[in-house]
Amino acid sequence: MRILLTGASGLVGRTLGPGLAAAGHEAVPLVRRRSGASPAAGAVWWDPASGELDREGLAGFDAVIHLAGENIAGGRWTAARKQRILDSRVRGTGLLAGALAGQDRPPSVLIAASAVGFYGNRPPQEQVTEASPPGSGFLADVCRQWEAAAAPAAEAGIRVVNLRLGVVLHPEDGALARMLTPFRLGLGGPVGSGKQMMSWIAAAELPPLVLHLLGNPGITGPVNAVAPNPVDNAGFGRTLGRVLSRPAVAPLPAFAARLLFGEMADELLLGGVAAQPQVLLDSGYTFKHPTLEPALRELLGQ
Repeated sequence: MRILLTGASGLVGRTLGPGLAAAGHEAVPLVRRRSGASPAAGAVWWDPASGELDREGLAGFDAVIHLAGENIAGGRWTAARKQRILDSRVRGTGLLAGALAGQDRPPSVLIAASAVGFYGNRPPQEQVTEASPPGSGFLADVCRQWEAAAAPAAEAGIRVVNLRLGVVLHPEDGALARMLTPFRLGLGGPVGSGKQMMSWIAAAELPPLVLHLLGNPGITGPVNAVAPNPVDNAGFGRTLGRVLSRPAVAPLPAFAARLLFGEMADELLLGGVAAQPQVLLDSGYTFKHPTLEPALRELLGQ
């Protein structure tokens, strides 16, 4: 398959690109056009902020995987940053979906990133599936609008899959990478009560998971891209500490998290959701990394 990939330089994109290539597919990145510069020969370019896109370059793709969006954990959530987080997802997805819908021969499938933040923060004992209603809060609102922005593609007959990602675990980037130094120093531990749930997925799980979605035309709509065994925050810390052979008893109180991270702390650190990948399980997908400790040991080479 010839696959167009947005967000190719991000954590998920850097993982998916080589995985798709190893499976014999051609992954072509959709790159941002720099102001005043001509696009490189043969490149497919866009500028979501200005609404520009190389529509002719979109021709000839079998599938599109859309991952682009402002990093939600890249800084405190000021009003301006929250607007960038929203706009980067909604405008970019709307621009791409509309352009794909206008192609004479559109791709057969659009896999568009979303997040389990769609469900908001839920009590630890509550598990959600793709059939669960949306939650409340900033991220839930972003995810609702993000997914809705892909509607033009679906209306044009393109199979749209909303990939609701959990916390992607990779030793060199993302949440796990930021945890490694304090945990290795023996300074890791629960955040707040430690009871908030964490729906996670190993980065190495993403290529086979996406290949499964590409190869199963009956799968459409939301798909929870999470391992089937979520853990609470305290349990994650204990497991990571055990893998690193370090104690994990230094807590970060809720008030301290809020002082450090502001509003972001309540949704990313002090809240969580236990999501189940029901669509994947029902479609026969077998997880390579279903439980946390073996996944961490493989990721960290322990």
